[in-house]
Amino acid sequence: MILRPTDPSHGNGTLFVEAPNRGRKLAPQLFDDSPQPGATRAETPDDAGIGFLHRQGYTMVWVGWQGDIPSKLPGSMALTAPVLKGVTGPAREEVVFDNTTSPARTTLTWPAADPANLNVTVRAAWADPWQTPPGLAARLIDPVTVEITRPEGFDAGAIYEITYTARDPVPLGMGFAAVRDITSFLRRDTTSANPLLNGLHPSVNRTIGFGISQSGRFLRDFLYLGFNEDEHGRMVFDGLMPHIAGTRRMATNMRFGQPGRVPRHPQDPGWMADQFPFTYATLTDPLSGRTDGLLRRCALSSTCPKVMQTDTELEWWSSHASLLVTDLAGDHLDLPDNVRAYMIAGTPHFAEPSDHMRSDNKALALPQNPMHAGAPLRALLTDLQSWISDGVPPPSSRVPMRSQGTLVAAEGAVPTNIPGLPYRAQYLPDVVSDQSVLPPREIGRYPVFVPKTDDDGLAIAGVHMPAIAVPRATYTGWNPRAPGYGAGALYPLQGAVVPFAPTEAARKDANDPRPSIEARYANDDAYVAAVGRESARAVAERLLLPEDAERSVEAARKGTLAKLAP
Repeated sequence: MILRPTDPSHGNGTLFVEAPNRGRKLAPQLFDDSPQPGATRAETPDDAGIGFLHRQGYTMVWVGWQGDIPSKLPGSMALTAPVLKGVTGPAREEVVFDNTTSPARTTLTWPAADPANLNVTVRAAWADPWQTPPGLAARLIDPVTVEITRPEGFDAGAIYEITYTARDPVPLGMGFAAVRDITSFLRRDTTSANPLLNGLHPSVNRTIGFGISQSGRFLRDFLYLGFNEDEHGRMVFDGLMPHIAGTRRMATNMRFGQPGRVPRHPQDPGWMADQFPFTYATLTDPLSGRTDGLLRRCALSSTCPKVMQTDTELEWWSSHASLLVTDLAGDHLDLPDNVRAYMIAGTPHFAEPSDHMRSDNKALALPQNPMHAGAPLRALLTDLQSWISDGVPPPSSRVPMRSQGTLVAAEGAVPTNIPGLPYRAQYLPDVVSDQSVLPPREIGRYPVFVPKTDDDGLAIAGVHMPAIAVPRATYTGWNPRAPGYGAGALYPLQGAVVPFAPTEAARKDANDPRPSIEARYANDDAYVAAVGRESARAVAERLLLPEDAERSVEAARKGTLAKLAP
């Protein structure tokens, strides 16, 4: 799919290529505040939200790359790859139902070859041994649907492991070549077959690759596997912007791969998303003895792009983002000159533009963090565009660091005396496993660190949006599971919000050490003025656009910036 300026003279010369997330186009929601989840259509002005990408003149392209999803939802995009009929092999999947329904059904990634080889086990928590208790059973409803009868004694957050013999894989690695070849063609082909041809040349001469979460991991593997060099030895992307990928990669370029699968606390910590190398610098892995880095292949062909990796705070708790800036002994590591990293403080994995604090998910111990990262991402994309087009370096990396005392062990990272914020030093460990056996055998672990917070429970380092810099609540990148849903683990993808007490009297009654709203801001005008000052500072540091500074001040004036109510 291509969206381009109707008049090429209004374009900025940059091809913005998003790798879809499970077939969904998410960039419009993130950058444009589009009201459409997955950007299923692009027909009316309202569909474009605030129209940031359009106003900047980007030519936008989406390329279906994932070959193991059906393209059934309106607007979704997938790769149709040849099926390797008759090929079989072992497969393993995990599922947490987050309910107590029995029997319960789940969908396998690949068709099962033999019902007799289907097995299921269960455990209450990741650290527990797998069990086959009385009452646990599984049967195939069809080749990809499993029905599990659940035993007594396990709550809604229990982890079920399914092992089976899979059949009929597809060569999923073709997705990397598809993105490479289409991008290179649109950028450089001068024949009439190129829809971007404008006169004798294409209307674009620069490229940015973008991906969110799963597709951010796709971009990290795309770079690592050498696909930023096209078949003629030319650079494909001038800039890469993997968002909310942490230090994870994918199980894609393999038989019976599962590119959509990722460890989510408390399940799957040993899955192949956690693979050395984790970062862009070249390091030696003490567990395998290998020396490698994400930039190693592109460095050999002089095709390394400018890289701007952005993560929300959640990735530093659940996706091992600390390994971007530490070596494998846990010490400080500098990023290469062509790489920047930014943590958007106080944000969950992905919140929609219209989100507000909610408590309707019974599996969450705390209200859901509603902070949308669109404003800082718009500024950082603008910085990346200046970097690749004009050679203007972007702001220095804004992430927690060991050398600055803002990247620490989980124990002691967050105050434990804040009422309603049950911090128990939970985080997802980085486990390396031997995947050649089922179940996988743990080989070792890498040191993982998390962001240090201030006395309010807010991350000290990172990019601070005005709502976080001038807070009315504690916003976290983690949210525990509620009792009955695997309590003691973190809930996937969600952060939390715990509002400040409105008055000093209420604060004292609650034994809350955090200053109240009344103590922080003399009145509403003082709060709005503080938001204005922080917004101006962020604009000066090129971490917020002037238009978003104005939006922040206006939202503060209306009382909606903190997103504590609809």
